[in-house]
Amino acid sequence: MKKEDCFYLGTIVKKYSFKGELLIKLDTDEPELYENLESVFIALGNNLVPFFIESSSLHKSTLLRVRFEDVNDEADADALLKSEVYLPLEFLPELSGTQFYFHEVIGFILKDKEFGEVGVITGINDRSAQALFEVDRDGKELLIPLHDEFIIGVDRDHKRIIVDLPEGLIDIFL
Repeated sequence: MKKEDCFYLGTIVKKYSFKGELLIKLDTDEPELYENLESVFIALGNNLVPFFIESSSLHKSTLLRVRFEDVNDEADADALLKSEVYLPLEFLPELSGTQFYFHEVIGFILKDKEFGEVGVITGINDRSAQALFEVDRDGKELLIPLHDEFIIGVDRDHKRIIVDLPEGLIDIFL
């Protein structure tokens, strides 16, 4: 399994017991969807390694307490601390309406209701306080705020996101 075929589920943040149990900090708005997994992929070096889950339960909202097969003590658990956890893309629930996954809209056209076609979404920068669409407009990069109030619609059939941006925002870049 390759990382590009998976989505980031969370990070193993700490040990829970001396018997090898671990806590995964889930990166999701709906942690209950991932409470009864059979297995996950853990990033070890440059590889994704499958780990089978003996038991799991939610712990304090976004933490998943897990016991993996063949992780039986603190030493085994220590080796997995701070590792990223992944699942195959097909485990993502399908979204509708104006909801979308960041990876899903790469390559979509961003279209403003007044301005028209803004450009092609090449990425989403979510490392800042405000997530931003990275949009290529004829070789020039535009950074457009990804804000729920701006998004009018997501047209998956035509690979387009329709937005209503504040007046003058696009002009800043042109």
